[in-house]
Amino acid sequence: MDQLAALRALRRVVELGSFTAAADALGISHTIVSRQVRQLEEHLGAQLLNRTTRRFALTDAGRDYYESTREVLDLLDDADRNVGRHQAEPTGVLRINAPMAFGTIEVAQWLPGFMAKYPGVQVDLVCNDRMVDLIEDGFDVALRLARDLPDSTLVARRLATSKVVLVASPGYLGTHGAPVVPDDLAQHNCLVYTAATRSSEWTLVGPDGAEHAVAVRGSLQANTNVALKAAAAAGLGIANAAAFIVREELENGALVEVLHGYMPKPRELYALYPQNRHLSPKVRAFVDYAASIYINIF
Repeated sequence: MDQLAALRALRRVVELGSFTAAADALGISHTIVSRQVRQLEEHLGAQLLNRTTRRFALTDAGRDYYESTREVLDLLDDADRNVGRHQAEPTGVLRINAPMAFGTIEVAQWLPGFMAKYPGVQVDLVCNDRMVDLIEDGFDVALRLARDLPDSTLVARRLATSKVVLVASPGYLGTHGAPVVPDDLAQHNCLVYTAATRSSEWTLVGPDGAEHAVAVRGSLQANTNVALKAAAAAGLGIANAAAFIVREELENGALVEVLHGYMPKPRELYALYPQNRHLSPKVRAFVDYAASIYINIF
């Protein structure tokens, strides 16, 4: 016996005054409604309804049971409606993980717009450069910049391509000259990002599409590209950085691109989130909003 279905059948019979009306309201047959109520009585070992050929009346036990279970059904209906609202509109706390530079430079710029559009969402943004475990660390979604993603059970939605550039200050180039071909980097002070997979080797793609792997070294290495950008702008050396990190310095002339025609391989921007047959509206809304910001290349 499906006890919940039987409870709903009993409630409809009592409130609508007949088995036929209850069956019509529930979209099932009169026979099924009658059987459900009978099975419920057998399960309880008590008669709930006194039946005649034309009418019925609740027994004392039936009246007490009906009043008690009506409250339970009301609570269940309220819970169903609340879940339905959560599935219909983005609400609740959204925990986001993002790389430090991308989170502070990029996400921080457009996140207020997302929150204004979805006022029912409260955001907890955590920026760091370690590979977190979304499920273990309790994140709803993560943004990743990568050339290749490790195999996992997470859903990976590609949002855009992130351009990477080699940059130096005009002062540094005036003193040390500009590299012309990738091998020239061996003669320059290259600022190394230690969080990269192969930090001491830069791979550049030439005009013909051929890849050139170049060993680099320099007087400064750091696990944040923001520090390397500042050092490059101060004239210390050549940095290999995502274009969004050095966008402002390229626009105001504090940094210029070097080795024109040879570009570091770009990285892809992904949104990662756990597989779920019913993706929560807050995650879907965030990923769609991020995709609208980065339609092509940034």
